[in-house]
Amino acid sequence: MGGSWGGHAGEVPYRIRVVLALTLVLVVGACVTPPEQDAARRSTEPQVSAPAPTTTTSATVEPTESSAAPPPSTAAAKPAWVVGANPLPLRPDGFGQVLPTPPVLVNRSLPTADRLPPPTRGYAATVSAIPDDVLARSTWRVDCPVGRDDLRYLTMSFWGYDGRAHTGEMIVNASVARNVTKVFEELFKNRFPLEEMRVTALPELDLHPTGDGNNTSAFVCRKTVRSTTWSAHAYGLAIDINPFCNPYIRGDLVLPELASSYVDRKNVRPGMIFAGDIVVRAFRSIGWTWGGTWTSPVDIQHFSSTGR
Repeated sequence: MGGSWGGHAGEVPYRIRVVLALTLVLVVGACVTPPEQDAARRSTEPQVSAPAPTTTTSATVEPTESSAAPPPSTAAAKPAWVVGANPLPLRPDGFGQVLPTPPVLVNRSLPTADRLPPPTRGYAATVSAIPDDVLARSTWRVDCPVGRDDLRYLTMSFWGYDGRAHTGEMIVNASVARNVTKVFEELFKNRFPLEEMRVTALPELDLHPTGDGNNTSAFVCRKTVRSTTWSAHAYGLAIDINPFCNPYIRGDLVLPELASSYVDRKNVRPGMIFAGDIVVRAFRSIGWTWGGTWTSPVDIQHFSSTGR
């Protein structure tokens, strides 16, 4: 999970400071993506400008399967929930306490804020070198296990829970960039809903956990959860899909921490991943594996080219 994986929360995932009697800094993060940015940052952050792509793919795609995304919303703009606004009490291990899912998030369908211009016609994707401004706001630094030149910046169309088409952004390893755009083309074709797709920002690694993030992301320069080894996300070789709807589960730990309602996989809701579904099939078609088949942890959000 990376952002996973929190996301894996995707594979389905890392980040945390614990303030106890002593100040202890825990560097964690399997596939669990750090908490989403707080409300203030959401309201002041400018829209992202997409760079001129070095490689562009586009296609007019009509859905071929029954829609998983709800119809366009006509509700008022007032948000039902502000992601990142409510810090959680901490556990002794530094994670947030796993609390019951707030009623408004039990059947999660928050609208997507456009950071990039939405697609005007069908699916569109771009692949480019990482622009300086994107790199500066990402988690990349010189001691990461992958160099800047070995990463690529993607923009890709996706369907939101609001029933509208949006443009997301992602950083991945250059070796998998083209294949990743094909995966998300399949998700778009089948109207599989995503709440958010953006580059994880460096400050998010140190935010107090709020347990409500749902960002679909790939590259996050961090270690795996409860480990000193680099996560597959740190190489841009793993992606977490809708981490809140597809949580990371290990014993009594659920990440994101407010996603306990989604541990119940019999209660099927939009954005959830299941064995044999379009998400699993699309990633399998490019040779990636799914953390939902693991025994412990079970990382439902997490997909990777490395098997970890």
